[in-house]
Amino acid sequence: MEATAIKPNVLKGGAFLIQDSTPDAIFTPEELNEEQVMVKQMTLDFIKNEIEPVRNQLEKQEPGLSPALLKKMGDLGLLGAHMPAVYGGTEMDTNTNTVISEVMGPVGSFVVSFAAHTGIGMLPILYFGTETQKSKYLPGLISGDLKAAYCLTEPGSGSDALAAKTLAVLNPEGTHYLLNGQKMWISNAGFADIFIVFAKIDGEKFTGFIVEKGIKGLTLGAEEDKLGIKGSSTRQVFFENAAVPVENVLGEIGKGHLIAFNALNIGRYKLGIMCIGGCKETLNMAIRYANERHQFGQPIGSFGAIQHKLAEMAIRTFAAESAAYRTSQLMQDKKAASEAEGDSYGQSMLEAAEEYAIECSILKILGSEVTDYCVDENVQIHGGIGFSEEFPAARAYRDSRINRIYEGTNEINRMLMVDQLFKRALKGQLDIVSPAWAVQKELAGMPSFEKLEGPYAEETKAISDFKKIALMTAGAAAKMQMDGKLNLKEEQEILMNCADMLIDLFAAESMLLRVQKLQNLPKPQPQEIYDAMLQVYFHETTARFTKNATDALASFAEGDLLKTFLMGLKRFTKYPPVNVKAKRRQIAEVLLKENAWCF
Repeated sequence: MEATAIKPNVLKGGAFLIQDSTPDAIFTPEELNEEQVMVKQMTLDFIKNEIEPVRNQLEKQEPGLSPALLKKMGDLGLLGAHMPAVYGGTEMDTNTNTVISEVMGPVGSFVVSFAAHTGIGMLPILYFGTETQKSKYLPGLISGDLKAAYCLTEPGSGSDALAAKTLAVLNPEGTHYLLNGQKMWISNAGFADIFIVFAKIDGEKFTGFIVEKGIKGLTLGAEEDKLGIKGSSTRQVFFENAAVPVENVLGEIGKGHLIAFNALNIGRYKLGIMCIGGCKETLNMAIRYANERHQFGQPIGSFGAIQHKLAEMAIRTFAAESAAYRTSQLMQDKKAASEAEGDSYGQSMLEAAEEYAIECSILKILGSEVTDYCVDENVQIHGGIGFSEEFPAARAYRDSRINRIYEGTNEINRMLMVDQLFKRALKGQLDIVSPAWAVQKELAGMPSFEKLEGPYAEETKAISDFKKIALMTAGAAAKMQMDGKLNLKEEQEILMNCADMLIDLFAAESMLLRVQKLQNLPKPQPQEIYDAMLQVYFHETTARFTKNATDALASFAEGDLLKTFLMGLKRFTKYPPVNVKAKRRQIAEVLLKENAWCF
């Protein structure tokens, strides 16, 4: 597909904290074009015809089944949708790739095989490979003739990836590096042909390597017996004097961290997208059961407690979806701008992933935690049947749990996003000092009594206030650190509070922009239903902002200073009360009538 025109008011990564955006700058699922709808339907058909009939066999890891399905996806062009045409890819735009990832989300264990292959397995070669390496490996990975795995984690290095112990030493002839070490939790290891491996040359220089299956000294452990995603291949990989040709060094020696972290940015983004697809399918499961199951002479969906659960599942999913497609458009616009300046397809993808690393972490956290909420409430709605392995609710519950752990734990991602925000500010890439100072000056003055007017005025004001709260809290913490009164590296709880405010801000603003844009778009439900979801979400977000800011401020401020901050917090949390009971019932009524996700 050709790159779309760059839209106005496109923000830099992390700039959503300090700048406003407009509805015309975002993309929504309601705007899929004809070609994107066709790709979506092709992916749905593949799932229906090829994956659904063999779900049980996949769960039992029937030999050869997952690689055969990957090959079929390659034949359809679905493994290379994000790859350059010169290597056999189809170069679909970012939004189309987002659609593919979302549709693949509900396929359980197999989505792990797909994601590991197309993401962290292929992207390091596209981003950092030499032309010879790309020409040698990418065509086979795109066609599905080759399958990829990514070897980073070790028994002693998980979140602290740079503490890896796997060693690489150049042989006396200077032709091969001899790898020695152990990797664990390696997805696709059981059938991979290509391994992206990280090792320290001479014990110091953290470096990437492309390792081919079958070389002497490479062996695999047994399949792991996991809590969930049981159908995915997960093994340990061992290296004992495994000889890797020097031409298979990936990227620059000693710069392996750039490969690892940039591949993970897109991995986090895609995981968040896939989680949203899982949320929708889980909600479908819950709605159908709520309509079918009768107690006390009526469907359980007629009870307020069940309606609350269904509506809340839908609201959170809608918010996460809004944030995901907003980020998709941001990355697409950044990629288009880079290509217009002469960057290659792969380089432009890399630059987009780097630019929106903060947003990618947000989506990973948001998607995985909304999914956990949905699968948990789905089991609760199903009752005893939900606890039985004979029904899919239990499998969804088990499969979901890993999402908060891999691609960087949610705790690590929370700290990373705040750290990246501060680093960008220190480098002058984002000016958060001026807006934070403006908030301090506003606190010293009289509050405004200006009357809000126009559609979504309360929500627009709330977004502005959420930004002020986040700036006030993070700015005060940063000032304490500069004064030597606080060491944020040792105050992870404060960083978590700040991260949660960033997540809530980005999701709420994305949802508002989408609902505003929907006023002028064809949509499956009346505008008032989207308004109801928006109002409930803002009501809940205001409460979360109040708690996170209070918890953070009380952690490092006291006395009159704390009182001043809390007075400011009260000033900035004036979103009007919402009859959430009535709004949720309104939303649940639509879901139950449609008997499916219908937004």
